[in-house]
Amino acid sequence: MTRRTVIATAATAAFVPVGAIRSAAQTPAPQRIFSPEQKRTLEAFLERLCPKDELGPGAVEIGAQDYIEVQLGDYLAPEKQTFLDGLAAVDAYARTSQGSGLADLSAEKQDQVLTDIDSGKAPQNTRAFFNRARRLMLEGMFGDPHYGGNKNFAGWDLIRYPGPRLATSPDLQKMGVAIQPYRRSAWGNDGHNH
Repeated sequence: MTRRTVIATAATAAFVPVGAIRSAAQTPAPQRIFSPEQKRTLEAFLERLCPKDELGPGAVEIGAQDYIEVQLGDYLAPEKQTFLDGLAAVDAYARTSQGSGLADLSAEKQDQVLTDIDSGKAPQNTRAFFNRARRLMLEGMFGDPHYGGNKNFAGWDLIRYPGPRLATSPDLQKMGVAIQPYRRSAWGNDGHNH
C-alpha cells in the first residue's frame, strides 16, 4: 500500500459519520451484574423510591434497574463493587432492623428502612448507596432509552418530554402549540439498544 493510498483511505474514513460506524457495529448483549436476589432487592428499593401510581409507571416498570445494570457493566464498571456492597448493606440493614430482606418486607417496612437510611439512622455506607442509586434511578427513568432504561419512552411520557428534535418548523415554534411526542432516541433507535 502506498502512502497516497493510506492518506486517501484515512481521509475517506474521516468523513464517514460516527453514527454509521456505531450502527454497523453489532451491539453486545448487556453483561449481567446482579444475581436474581440482588435484582429483587434493587427492584424493591427502586419501586419504593418511585412506585407506580395513578399518574403513571414506577421506576421498575420504566426499567431503571436495567439501566443501572447496563451502566455498571459499561462505563460505571469501576463503581460496580461499591454499588453491590451498598446494595448488600441495605439488605443487611433491612434484615437486622425489620427481620427480613428488603424485597420480602411489606411496603410500610420497606419505607421505614429507606427513611432510616435517608435520615442517617442506618449505617453510613447505606446512605452513600441511597444517594447513588437514586441518581442512577432518575437517569434510568428519564434518560435516552439508548442507554438501557426509559422503556417504551415511558419516562419521557411521564414528564411530557416530546423527545429530541433535530429540526423544527415555524408552526412548532409558535407559543401554545402542543408538541407531539417524537418517541425516538437521539441515537436513532426507537427503544432499547441493549
